[in-house]
Amino acid sequence: MKFLNGLASVAGLMLVLGVGCGTNTPPPPTAESGHGDHAQHLHPTVGPHKGDLIELGDEEYHAELVHDEATGKVTIYLLDAAAKQTVSIADTEISINIKHDGQGEQFKLAAAADQNDPAGESSRFMSSDKELAEDLDHETVEAQLVVTIKGKQYRGAIKHQHGDGKEGGHKH
Repeated sequence: MKFLNGLASVAGLMLVLGVGCGTNTPPPPTAESGHGDHAQHLHPTVGPHKGDLIELGDEEYHAELVHDEATGKVTIYLLDAAAKQTVSIADTEISINIKHDGQGEQFKLAAAADQNDPAGESSRFMSSDKELAEDLDHETVEAQLVVTIKGKQYRGAIKHQHGDGKEGGHKH
């Protein structure tokens, strides 16, 4: 009887301490898993074309803005959640909505299929409208990209990095 009481005590102690097989404690979250503390989560900051990134949805997708100041050309590349692979869509244009000096304005960027895009789709959109290029350089401008991907409309704030010394956004 003493032996059984001793065995029961050891088993109870093991339960309290969590010792033994089959503990269901998950490993701590990592930045690679996409979970855990937001500070640990790695956010891409520059796109594959060295442009400024625009978050679409809850980082479901990204867009990359490349601004060539010499020509006034603005190019948007649609990218996956990791901002590494292009995402092509069938739309022939996307929009950038700008608000400045209390006035709203909309600019259309036409599809300009990249060589790896499937036929009839594009992951790259371009505008040669110098007014758009100039407006994006104004510090007080509020700009927003509007695009539909897989039937869902996304809006992403354009935070254009100009003159801050960071790599990205402009071709000089």
